[in-house]
Order: sequence, then structure tokens, then C-alpha cells
Amino acid sequence: DDYTPPPVVLPDGWRDLGASQGEALANTPWWELYPDPVLHELVREALQQNRDLRLAVERIAEARARYGFVRADLYPKFDASAGVARSRASGEDLPAAAAGGDLERNSFAVGAGLSWELDLFGRIQRASEAQQAELFATEHARAAIALSLVAEVARAYVELRDLDRRLEIANTTLQSRREYLELVAVRYEGGLTSELDLRQAESELYRTTSQVHEFDRRVQQKENELNLLLGRNPGPVPRGAAVAAWPIPPQVPAGLPAELLQRRPDLRAAEQQLVAGNARVGEAKALLYPSISLTGFFGFASSELGDLAGASARTWSLGANVLQPIFHSGQLQSRVEIGESQQRQILLGYEQALLRAFREVEDALVGFRKAGELRESEALRVAALRKTLELVEIRYRGDVAAYLDVLDAQRALLQAELDEAAAVRDHCIGLISLYRALGGGWPVAPETSPAGG
Repeated sequence: DDYTPPPVVLPDGWRDLGASQGEALANTPWWELYPDPVLHELVREALQQNRDLRLAVERIAEARARYGFVRADLYPKFDASAGVARSRASGEDLPAAAAGGDLERNSFAVGAGLSWELDLFGRIQRASEAQQAELFATEHARAAIALSLVAEVARAYVELRDLDRRLEIANTTLQSRREYLELVAVRYEGGLTSELDLRQAESELYRTTSQVHEFDRRVQQKENELNLLLGRNPGPVPRGAAVAAWPIPPQVPAGLPAELLQRRPDLRAAEQQLVAGNARVGEAKALLYPSISLTGFFGFASSELGDLAGASARTWSLGANVLQPIFHSGQLQSRVEIGESQQRQILLGYEQALLRAFREVEDALVGFRKAGELRESEALRVAALRKTLELVEIRYRGDVAAYLDVLDAQRALLQAELDEAAAVRDHCIGLISLYRALGGGWPVAPETSPAGG
């Protein structure tokens, strides 16, 4: 039977968006998500050099060759042949011996042959359809890898810029700790504070120094991760705009769930596997019916090379063969049952892929929305703690508050600033995850450039 798309139950809309829709975010080119030229260049390089993507391109080339190999069986095959041989008859060959003839002789032959299997029951056609679907599936799989690669490069870049921000916060805090240690040391020498305050200030300085070393280590390791995605050796990675400065829409339309079937390349690849499985079943069924082959040969054969082109040396043959399976101990029927079972397995996998895709979009939608809310809350928290530290410092310098109050305020502010940086990171990554879940903007070819120029 010809392939028909399976019926699927689609949700009416996304629960996190309600009834509001509009043009889907996925219709926006990926390089317009974040206007950072450095990120654009990194993605362009990854699409050209990433080994996984280049491997996917080679799989397409292999699938295309396999399709051509199978489809060639639809057409006649012509072969040319030429041969020369020398033979000796047995001494028991009485006619040759009685005639006094030579028991040794030469033979020369040249000709062309034709063979053609008539595909009356569609076996070859079905095999070709299956291989063509496999080719389409590999093309969609490459697109899925490209989409995933773009998202992974953007995610790694955002995480790198987040670590840069954390390192910057730690270095700024370290400088503040040094200044406070000097202040506490002066007050201690003047008898205005105890040695406990001095040792606490030293401890806080060393703790912040450790954080600086830790963030510096993570920055270099994240650069190595990004370089692997770019298909190059470890080394420094250029930086662009700060992540906090990237414009992010407060709300993003996701389009309709049914659009995922055409937009997400992994779902399109899964459906092509369904097409291939259906064709494999048809191929197995065709083996139950007769196969008819035509053969032909025309050429020249002679015992003397000089007589090879003569009319008497001409030879030809035509033939037809019919092969009808009669009894194979159920082997051919089992082949059909295997194909049908595999088709049902592929269908279940396709349905599972659909459910997974819907879940990924829903998770990404709620994740992006909540990350935005968390980002706003963390910004307010940082502002409040900065004011708190300012007030505590005034009280400490006026000998109204203890140094422990200053330490608590400093630690709280540092953690809040780090948490705010993480919230900004998660908000940006949330948009990337949503874009990826919606199947947006995957390039048509590996060499596609962000600017399209």
C-alpha cells in the first residue's frame, strides 16, 4: 500500500501561552535572536568546521549513493565481454583422433549481453522508495544536527559570558575585600577594633581569592568546550556584548502545535523513517510473486582470430526466466511479518517523538517565562542588598555596627550578584532552548552564513 501519514492527536495550543499566538518565534532567523556579531561568527564557523555536522553530510552522500544503487535495478543492464582461450581435447576424443585433427585449439569471442528484471509487482520500486525515504531522513537528520549545533554554540557562549561576569564580580569583590582589610588593619592598630575583626577580614579576602581562581578555571574549561563545538583546538575565544545587554522579548509566540510537524527536522526525519518502513513491507510482499527476467546476447565466436568478424562467427541468444516461489517453509511470509512489525515499531517511535517534542516546547515555554520572572526578582534583591551594605558601612565607620554585620552584608551581596548573573544566563538559555524546541531557523546547507551574504 502507498504511504499515508498516521493520524496524530495534537493539542489545540500551548498551555503556557493560552489562546494568544501570532507569528512563531521559530520563523525568526537564529542570528536575529541575539544581535552579537561575535556569536554570529562563532556559529558560522561551527557550521563549517564541526565534525559531527560534517559526518552528517557524509551520511547524506552515502544515502544518496545507496538510492542510486538500488534504483539502477529498474533499468536494463548492458555488458560487453571479450575472451580468448586455448584448450586441448582428451586423447580419448576418438572423432578428433580418427580425423587426424589437432587436439589443441583456440577460441575467440566478443559480444554484448543484456539482462533486465521486469518489475511487474513493484519490488524494485518499493526498494527504491525505501532508500529514497532513507535519503530524506538523513537530510533531515543533518538539519537536526545543525539546529542542535547552533543551540549548543549559543548556549556555551552564554555560559562563557556568564562565567566572565562571575569572574568580574569576584575580582571587584576581591578589590573591595583588600580595601576593607586595610581599613580594619588601620582601625586595629589604632585600638578601635579587635583582632577578631582583622582575622575575619583576612579570611574573607582569602575566600574571595579562592572564588576568583575557581571562576578563572571554569572560564578556560568553557572555552575548551566551545572550541570543540567549533571544530578547532583549545584556545582563547573572542567575546562580544555582555549577556545582560542582549534584548530579550518579554513574551514569545510559539505558533500552533501542528506546525512542529513541518518545522522540526527530527520529526520530519522520523516520518521519513515511516515512509521507508512502509516501502520495506511492500518490498517483502512483492517477493511472494513471480520474478520475470529477460536476457539477451549478441556477439561473435571463432577458433580463428581472423574469422571473428565473419558472418559465420555470429552468435546470439534471447531468453526469459520466470521464478515463482512455491515452498520456502514460510520464510517469505515471515519476512513480510518482520517488515510489518518493524513498521509498527517505527510508528510507535514517531508517536513518542511527537510527545517528546510537545513536552520540550511546554517545558521551554514555562522555563523561559519563569526565568524572566526570576531575573527581575534577583535584580531587585541586588539593589536592596547594595543599599543594605551602604547603610551598614556607614554604621560601622561610625562605630554603631559591628564588623560582623558588614561581613554578612558583603557576603549576601556577593551571593546575590552571582545569583543575578545566573538568572540572566538562564533567561538567555531559556530563549535558546525554546527556539530549539520549536525547530526554528535551522540552515539549509552547512555553509549557510548568519548574514545570508
